[in-house]
Amino acid sequence: MGNLDDIIRGRRSIGKVKNDPVPKELVEELIESAVWAPNHHGTEPWRFIVMTGEGRRTLGQAYEDIAAEGLLDVPDAEREQRLNKEMAKAFRAPVVIAAICVPSDMPRVNIAEELAASHAAVQNLLLTAHAKGLGAVWRTGDPAYHLKMKKALDLKDREQVVGLIYVGYPDLLPPVSRRTAGKEKTIWLEG
Repeated sequence: MGNLDDIIRGRRSIGKVKNDPVPKELVEELIESAVWAPNHHGTEPWRFIVMTGEGRRTLGQAYEDIAAEGLLDVPDAEREQRLNKEMAKAFRAPVVIAAICVPSDMPRVNIAEELAASHAAVQNLLLTAHAKGLGAVWRTGDPAYHLKMKKALDLKDREQVVGLIYVGYPDLLPPVSRRTAGKEKTIWLEG
């Protein structure tokens, strides 16, 4: 795919992917890259739940259950249609990876550092997906943090979703993106 600068600058959120299956070995490579993220105290505060095929129904059911809370006064036909859309969200890509932060209970560990390490792991995964010719998008939003999502994914008390990463072969050209130059975002304190 190219050198690291090209990979970093070329990666985009790709939400439209083909339904073609992604080989398990390739998904395992993405996760292997993720676990090499930096982490304070060597806690490795992450785990991954990979959903493919009908396994994605677990995620879809969580989306449905969460949405249903706000649809109590909606007519049945409309309610069913909206809940079907929620289920369909889980099937937007052939692979969905739930990235979970598993914070250490070591006394000196700061939860913010555990979350930062977990986010760095997701970035490694996204960069590797791009380098391997895959499209991926990191999704979160209120449903990702909802108690019903935690229950659906069988998370323990302190564990939390840090991302739902949808992965597949791109079905669109990556959009052009621009960034403000780093020098415009940098203050130098020199002696």
